[in-house]
Amino acid sequence: MISLSASSFLNKTGVPGCSTHLSLRQPRTRTRTSPAFFRVFSTLGSNRDPNGSVLIEAASSSLETSASADIVVPKSTVSGGVQDVYGEDAATEDMPITPWSLSVASGYTLLRDPHHNKGLAFSHRERDAHYLRGLLPPTVISQDLQVKKMMHTLRQYQVPLQRYMAMMDLQETNERLFYKLLIDNVEELLPVVYTPTVGEACQKYGSIFLRPQGLFISLKEKGKILEVLRNWPEKNIQVIVVTDGERILGLGDLGCQGMGIPVGKLSLYTALGGVRPSACLPVTIDVGTNNEKLLNDEFYIGLRQRRATGEEYSELMHEFMTAVKQNYGEKVVIQFEDFANHNAFDLLAKYGTTHLVFNDDIQGTASVVLAGLIAALRFVGGSLSNHRFLFLGAGEAGTGIAELIALEISKKTQIPLEEARKNIWLVDSKGLIVSSRKESIQHFKKPWAHDHAPIQDLVDAVKAIKPTVLIGTSGVGQTFTQEVVETMAKLNEKPIILALSNPTSQSECTAEEAYRWSEGRAIFASGSPFAAVEYEGKTFVPGQANNAYIFPGFGLGLIMSGTIRVHDDMLLAASEALAEQLMEEHYEKGMIFPPFRNIRKISARIAARVAAKAYELGLATRLPQPKELEQCAESSMYSPSYRSYR
Repeated sequence: MISLSASSFLNKTGVPGCSTHLSLRQPRTRTRTSPAFFRVFSTLGSNRDPNGSVLIEAASSSLETSASADIVVPKSTVSGGVQDVYGEDAATEDMPITPWSLSVASGYTLLRDPHHNKGLAFSHRERDAHYLRGLLPPTVISQDLQVKKMMHTLRQYQVPLQRYMAMMDLQETNERLFYKLLIDNVEELLPVVYTPTVGEACQKYGSIFLRPQGLFISLKEKGKILEVLRNWPEKNIQVIVVTDGERILGLGDLGCQGMGIPVGKLSLYTALGGVRPSACLPVTIDVGTNNEKLLNDEFYIGLRQRRATGEEYSELMHEFMTAVKQNYGEKVVIQFEDFANHNAFDLLAKYGTTHLVFNDDIQGTASVVLAGLIAALRFVGGSLSNHRFLFLGAGEAGTGIAELIALEISKKTQIPLEEARKNIWLVDSKGLIVSSRKESIQHFKKPWAHDHAPIQDLVDAVKAIKPTVLIGTSGVGQTFTQEVVETMAKLNEKPIILALSNPTSQSECTAEEAYRWSEGRAIFASGSPFAAVEYEGKTFVPGQANNAYIFPGFGLGLIMSGTIRVHDDMLLAASEALAEQLMEEHYEKGMIFPPFRNIRKISARIAARVAAKAYELGLATRLPQPKELEQCAESSMYSPSYRSYR
């Protein structure tokens, strides 16, 4: 067993107060010693006997001697996050590192290791040192050329799902190239690795499933969840994204096939927020499905039973939450994704005081929409307290957004939260939520039950409430009809219309419809992307209220500060930081969200604001507080550039 002392790997970011002491140990996994294991130590200065075998004792001794010395790196361009799991970013990017796996990887094993594989970018020296001669064609190309080649290949596919599958295959074979490709082409590839394409991928996950990309925890693992977590090869987990697959986007219950959501979200945590891939863990909790089509599908990969509910469900989730805290500690971020309403609110309330939990559907969506509304004030004037809001949809997203808007209004105007809620109205499947319905509605809808006569149809609610902002979170497409949009345009010079449901097929209206029916006056944003729209000689660029603006930077801020609980003020800070990223050139195009091409800088700004708020609230544990939080956030981001191997 080889171990390297912690003093070997001191991360010097060059940012005052942002250095982190790190350690690297042989993973606690059982492995059989193979000939390849002995061969690899030749790169560490080991000696060969006349028959070509490696003298492992000499190599081990040499390694321990060199590892015990302190390495001082004056300038490190990246630090790889709060904890540099592999120790590779203790050096600057131009310094050589050792490609650790269970042992030093080499030969065919190295080419099959997605963490260290570089394909044709291995140099001639690396090919000699790591037994790659003959295993690769003779040419050596740069990572940039690999990116260019992959983009050329991806653009040949006409079907989005084919691009998704190609990207997932690349992630499983060459991790750094995958993230380099995604970061460099984020605006083009974001819809491929996430919404809207990920929705179709989840629907067909059983058919396209080749290799597991996360942990599947089912009812069969009840009583053994801690053991299951320990089966995951990475031990230093900082972010977990978990779903039970009951409400995937606007597509309903997809059961175990909802795994595409945690995998996609964590890809964005790394690409957009800079969290190291090895620190991310996707999890699907499989308690069955009520989707008859899946239960009868021979390719379905989950439990073939109706969904567990009540005590059986609660016990499994509690065991999971307890095991996560026991195995990874109190500062691991647990992000809930696509749980049904009745479970989402209960889980957030139950574990919000004991774990570092975050529900992206409730809190992430709310934060990004609030940012868009703050930015939209530039067009319509006034403050949020001067506007009236009408929601179509009163589930996780709708009530979450409404509550955060009310919190922002309350903080800015110093009025009670209950008073701030009075200008916010919600419509659900049974019509306008009013006080006469209070006894029959779910608990999370009750704060929005105001005094008013019952109204069934959305267009009648628009005429009666006279909102300045119309927000769709219904998950039902084409519900913002021409009459609804035209009514909004009659009531407002610049109506704010946000059609947020995903995927594109479930959007309440299209960008083209919103601009045409409002005669080009609407301030529009959607959940899934729409192309620019030409109307009467003017080009409108519709905004995308994508949660990817918020959760990667938000999570990074929690991690870099060692925060132990999420507070609503952190969400408000993230919204304000995002809204500040819009420039005059963006407003001229009617945009209320900045372009994604600058997303890493945006995420760093959000992370800094979130971390600052955590320190202010006394919830941060990483002390002392760095002096330059934004610089610290940028320096802690994972770099996908290839490293040189010894």
